[in-house]
Amino acid sequence: MSTLAWFAAASLAVWVWLLLGQGFFWRTDQRLPDASPRTRARGGGDDGGPARGETWPAVVVVVPARDEAGVLPLSLPSLLAQEYPGRAEVILVDDGSTDGTGRLAAGLAAAHGGLPLTVTSPGEPAPGWTGKLWALRHGMALARARGPEFLLLTDADIAHRPDSLRLLVAAARDDDRDLVSQMARLRVASSWERLVVPAFVYFFAQLYPFRRVNARRPRATAAAGGCVLLRTETAVAAGVPDAIRAALIDDVSLARAVRAAGGRIWLGLAERVDSVRPYPDLGELWRMVARSAYAQLRYDPLLLLGAVAGLVLVYLVPPVACVAGLASGDAAAAWAGGLAWAVMAGTYVPMLRYYRQSWWTAPLLPFTALLYLLMTVDSAVRHHRGRGGAWKGRIHTGGRAAENGEFTPRHEE
Repeated sequence: MSTLAWFAAASLAVWVWLLLGQGFFWRTDQRLPDASPRTRARGGGDDGGPARGETWPAVVVVVPARDEAGVLPLSLPSLLAQEYPGRAEVILVDDGSTDGTGRLAAGLAAAHGGLPLTVTSPGEPAPGWTGKLWALRHGMALARARGPEFLLLTDADIAHRPDSLRLLVAAARDDDRDLVSQMARLRVASSWERLVVPAFVYFFAQLYPFRRVNARRPRATAAAGGCVLLRTETAVAAGVPDAIRAALIDDVSLARAVRAAGGRIWLGLAERVDSVRPYPDLGELWRMVARSAYAQLRYDPLLLLGAVAGLVLVYLVPPVACVAGLASGDAAAAWAGGLAWAVMAGTYVPMLRYYRQSWWTAPLLPFTALLYLLMTVDSAVRHHRGRGGAWKGRIHTGGRAAENGEFTPRHEE
């Protein structure tokens, strides 16, 4: 066989293993139930909550927000309108916004009513803290003073259906989970969003198969930071957010801290939680991915080289081998590349269906993977130029010093 055919065969072997041996990462069935079997067994109703005679636990919702005036009118009213039978309130932490986020939030609460809202500000992050985690620290401290059993940590761009909080709490209590998080359904309105966003969630699930995260004997640990229900006593035991104060990928770091403290975790795809943040062009999506891609690789050049090689072998070799093999008459390369490409596309179809996208776009996944490869390389370049982790006017350079809490966030000029 030719060299190209050997590479295509290796890629096909990897895809067969990913299909069968990576926790069925491509399936999209890890979702919150409408009502749990345990709830019904205890005599509860079909509303997914405690049985008759039981009380709903108190919950405080903590929303870190920095310059979010553009999305708050779509997201905050949905939180205030939660149909939750127990005691619940919302704390919005205005993280140094310059667009009137705090004032807008107070105005929305006055106009819409619903759950009580507190708007507060923590000031500039202390050395060693990312902005979001500094805001969460302030909000969680205020929340704990209210004595809730659970904290809902949710981003300012996340809209919740009216029963979202109730079902999250029911899932945590019925299955005795300390952390329940959902991967919010991201917006897919523009052409670039339709091309890039489903792949973003697909790649995340490939790295952290949800079934392995949720198993009784878990083999992976992760969370989705946009929507995290966290048991308060577990947060205290895990020392969060202080223990993860420098993390750019705060959701996975949070999950690891909770699991290290003995907590049980559940992660799934959302049906009632949606991101309303627009990414209308490739530049916005590029910055979103490049912000933390190198952090995912622990700022390690060798891991970067390995990631690039892996992406080339797994995603780029199959279409190249298939097309080149057909053009040159290399049947082995064409068959192996074509089969690997077919398996790749087949595993992508369930995610496209979840995002209500056409299945026939699945063969375009290699092109999207190439974009992610370039974004990852760009993330490393930005880091080495001292501009890694840039987000909303702040730069968190990351690296080993950051992991030990030894960096100071800077403002972009």
